[in-house]
Amino acid sequence: MSVIATWWPIVILVFDVAIRIAAVIVVPRNRRPTAAMAWLLAIYFIPVIGVLLFLLIGTPRLPRKRRRKQDAINDYIRETSSHLDFGTLRPHAPEWFTSMVTMNRTLGAMPLAGDNEAHLISEYQQSLDDMADVIRTAQKYVHVEFYILQTDASTDNFFRALEEVSARGVTVRVLLDHWANRGKPFYKRTLDRLTRMGAQWQLMLPVQPLRGKYQRPDLRNHRKLLVVDGDVAFMGSQNVTDSTYNLRKNIRRGLHWVDLMVRITGPVVASINAVFLSDWYSETDETLEDEISLFEITESGTGDLDCQIVPSGPGFRFENNLRLFLGLLYAAQRKIIMVSPYFVPDEALLLAVTTACHRGLQVELFVSEEGDQAMVYHAQRSYYEALLKAGVKIWMYRKPYILHSKSMTIDDEVAIIGSSNMDMRSFGLNLEISMLVRGEEFVTEMREIEEKYRRLSRELTLEEWSRQPLRSTVLDNLARLTSALQ
Repeated sequence: MSVIATWWPIVILVFDVAIRIAAVIVVPRNRRPTAAMAWLLAIYFIPVIGVLLFLLIGTPRLPRKRRRKQDAINDYIRETSSHLDFGTLRPHAPEWFTSMVTMNRTLGAMPLAGDNEAHLISEYQQSLDDMADVIRTAQKYVHVEFYILQTDASTDNFFRALEEVSARGVTVRVLLDHWANRGKPFYKRTLDRLTRMGAQWQLMLPVQPLRGKYQRPDLRNHRKLLVVDGDVAFMGSQNVTDSTYNLRKNIRRGLHWVDLMVRITGPVVASINAVFLSDWYSETDETLEDEISLFEITESGTGDLDCQIVPSGPGFRFENNLRLFLGLLYAAQRKIIMVSPYFVPDEALLLAVTTACHRGLQVELFVSEEGDQAMVYHAQRSYYEALLKAGVKIWMYRKPYILHSKSMTIDDEVAIIGSSNMDMRSFGLNLEISMLVRGEEFVTEMREIEEKYRRLSRELTLEEWSRQPLRSTVLDNLARLTSALQ
């Protein structure tokens, strides 16, 4: 017993030192310095828990097989779309816009398309009902892909529309994120309803190790899109669920989500459909080439907007959405307005935003006054002081509403709308879809929505922020550290 008692502390010490040395070698590789430092701190201060967490969620990438699929998809998209006519582009594009389009094409493969029409829908129930109306016009197929999809009183019209078209022979394909829906209200009821109507449905990024399906469990397919016959598409920030998400804690607090969707017609619909077909192939290995060409352009379009779809996520080699945001922030000459419910920037994004202020630009950020996710809420708050001191005007959408829209407008001609937040999760861990739009008429619609948000918000001042209690500062800073664990 005495020998064991003597050697046991030495074994523990050697093991502890070995873990620390290995962590210094393994953790920083191909990782942001802030993320590497956060992981090293976790491993050093709480070794057992830190190592277990790193093994569980320390790889911010999809499995190699899935990444290879995405590379193959990108090559096929470029080859397939290289000779197609995607409408007539608007003249006199700024040089910086052309270079942004080239970057998006290089990273995300999708082409720039002209002759598109796009209109915003800011009322929650209206967007659900508008999608249902378009679904009922389907003759060939309906493609549904949403992060959260629930059958409830608010979405019943949407599901009835799917049932009606499926009953008359229209193919209905549905993708929904596994982890985001699993354990949520009406999960089994939703899957049963999809099965009964005859829809072909698949779970996205399933965490089912017993079935051989596993990746980092907090990777999410966060995309929200609907495509009908390749003619009409919807995309944006809204999930197919009640504005309370049917969660007791939200109902108890009186929380309702505020979202923004866009209805699109024209050649760019083919790119949105290509994102769906890519995700369908990634989950099922079905290419659907016999039924639908990857870029099925049915109409030239009656609008005059230039649009480019930018998919992003851990299946890509680079953070496509982050690079898009950064490029536009540095290209802007007069005004930048950002709407992001979860604003947790990395160093590059924070530098780009504050630099825009130092260049004399008008920079505004819309966030929610109240948060629905405590860690993200406090991490976001930790950046307010730096933003306010730089000159960013922060608008806080009044509770009990959660402003969930995700958009950015640059000057008076360019905008982004989609599913991507401006946070490290959306840049590195979530599959997202964004749309770059060039056209004054679309930005004018965005400005009307922004003004509506402004009326329903209050401005956060540096004077008010400086009066926050010390306990809030401590919580904010601790949450900021955990946000870097990627």
